[in-house]
Amino acid sequence: MRRMHIRSSPSIITRRPLAAALALAALSITPAPALAQEPDWAKAEAPGLTDHVQLTFPERFARAGEAYFSPDGSWIIFQAIPADAGNAGAAQGTGGAGAGAYSMYVARLRRAAGDAIVGIEEPIRISPEGSANTCGFFHPREPGRVIFGSTLTPPGASAPSGYQRGTSTYAWQFPTEMDVVTLQIPAISAGAQAVAARIDAPQPLWERAGYDAECAYSPDGRHIVFTAVNPDTLDPDIWVYDSRTKLRRPLVVAPGYDGGPFFSPDGSMICYRSDRQKNDLLQVHIAELVFDDSGAVVATRRERPVTGNEHVNWAPFWHPSSEFLLYTTSQQGHANYEIYAVQTPIGIADGVRPSELRTRRITHASGFDGLPAFSPAGDWLMWTSQRGRQLEGEAKPSSQLWIARVGDLMP
Repeated sequence: MRRMHIRSSPSIITRRPLAAALALAALSITPAPALAQEPDWAKAEAPGLTDHVQLTFPERFARAGEAYFSPDGSWIIFQAIPADAGNAGAAQGTGGAGAGAYSMYVARLRRAAGDAIVGIEEPIRISPEGSANTCGFFHPREPGRVIFGSTLTPPGASAPSGYQRGTSTYAWQFPTEMDVVTLQIPAISAGAQAVAARIDAPQPLWERAGYDAECAYSPDGRHIVFTAVNPDTLDPDIWVYDSRTKLRRPLVVAPGYDGGPFFSPDGSMICYRSDRQKNDLLQVHIAELVFDDSGAVVATRRERPVTGNEHVNWAPFWHPSSEFLLYTTSQQGHANYEIYAVQTPIGIADGVRPSELRTRRITHASGFDGLPAFSPAGDWLMWTSQRGRQLEGEAKPSSQLWIARVGDLMP
């Protein structure tokens, strides 16, 4: 959710034939060449972010974004559009119909001496042909199990728009066919070719009318938080699914868009974005979770905003310490989204205003930077950026995945 789908420039694609996929699976994506001169953004981002590496490239993907790490930090899951899919539907948001909707991929990270990340191996597509997909996430305790939002089949020609800032041409969509699906990728440590050869079709975890996506596991794997759109009112709310009881419960149901939830590292809270004022200005919130005697999540309490300004703030993600969040903001303008850090008000008395929390700008490149995700140990940050090279015919560089080593982001 993380997630706007680029959530900044999203879309669909066509599945490669399995034979071709297997042939490609043994290959590796070449890491980015060394920079002849350190760019200004690298200087501005140090020492918080160093050793920047581009993970995906426009020659392979027209767009790629919203990536998350496996629990052991060796794989990533992300959504992308192959370069040969063209730009159909590029202006549409998540999960739209046509050749421009995202497919879901997994890829193993490539590491060099000293455990430095230098690239990824050939990505493996795990979503069905023609489907629209978003928001993948790894199970914390079952290696190779993933969840993501998928229509499984080609979505309808017209999907309801869930969020659109004013008259902007960008909107992300809520296909009514989209469900939270799960897939076991067997023997994930056996190599990309073995993995690709044994991938089964993803299956819905439940079936419900309306859009269900923007999903993430709790640290113990028991619960899944997700965004559900009421098909009658088209109002998105945050729900939780208990894999033990198979029950779903609403958690955040304020009027206006509520979505993109994540559990805190200890599983006691969630963070999310909300259009609480219904003014198209998303704000980041956190809330404590309430558990019953069986350990099931049943409600939230002490909801607290951590942003409260005249900007669009979204895609929050917890640092492993829980002491701060990263989020994406339009503070530098809608043509230059950047990643910021904000102190979480844990242990701070109620009534503290968002403006009193410490914040810090993290990224400094032109174009879009957002959808941040920490590695499990917090030593690497992965995000979606338009800081790469611009291809001939492009109005601006495409959205691609980047990664960097983490220093002191919130000293």
